[in-house]
Amino acid sequence: MKLVAAAVVLRSLAVPDYSSAQGRGARGGPPQTAKQIAPIDITGYWVSLITEDWRWRMLTPPKGSYPSIPLNAEGKRIANAWDPAKDEAAGEQCKAYGAANIMRLPGRLHITWENDNTLRIDTDAGTQTRIFHFGPSQPPSSEPTWQGYSVAQWEIAGGRGGVPRGGDIKVVTTHLKPGYLQKNGVPYSANTVVNEYYHTTTEPNGDQYLIIETLVDDPVYLSVPPQGVVGDDYGPFIRSTSFRKVPDASKWNPTPCSAR
Repeated sequence: MKLVAAAVVLRSLAVPDYSSAQGRGARGGPPQTAKQIAPIDITGYWVSLITEDWRWRMLTPPKGSYPSIPLNAEGKRIANAWDPAKDEAAGEQCKAYGAANIMRLPGRLHITWENDNTLRIDTDAGTQTRIFHFGPSQPPSSEPTWQGYSVAQWEIAGGRGGVPRGGDIKVVTTHLKPGYLQKNGVPYSANTVVNEYYHTTTEPNGDQYLIIETLVDDPVYLSVPPQGVVGDDYGPFIRSTSFRKVPDASKWNPTPCSAR
């Protein structure tokens, strides 16, 4: 966890944020769209790589198993009282499929541009859809949802002085319906803010990978550190998740949410 946190900090220091220049068109021309200025291409089909936390991702952990999550006393109380039958009876089988955890679930992503300023991510796990809005926008006045409201921006680097152009997508998600950080009832609240960074890399053999750094900040159920104190015992909760690009939808397998 500390290594992931350090990676997030180092990346933010090393990659200049030119997002203030986004949307500028040629002199006298219309503003450029998010799709037009994209420094990386994350569209296509991707499959999750379960290279860590196998027992908590491939299997539903037993109640009370959450060793790496910095829960406070109330968060632990709720997690220890988890009852999947109650979630099923309430029609809330998707509590572990919300934006704060959906990318950790084993499965595939299908990423497309819904329009020139809106990126869409469909998951076959739980048959969920996430929408990333580029440009100024406000959360809707409707009820919170599992996927919440996501505002995205490009963090563009390079492209000058012979430096290759690259960058990440930064996504901030709010307006969330309360859900689970793990399928065994580890809670996050409606006050949760999810910050994500999407980055791609290509190996010498041509394999493409999508790496998502996720920071979950929840003042209700995650431990808040004393001023000036950092460590794994406190929020935000940080995870790094990897996907490998696949050529087509031949193994695409939409499945419904499961509470167990």
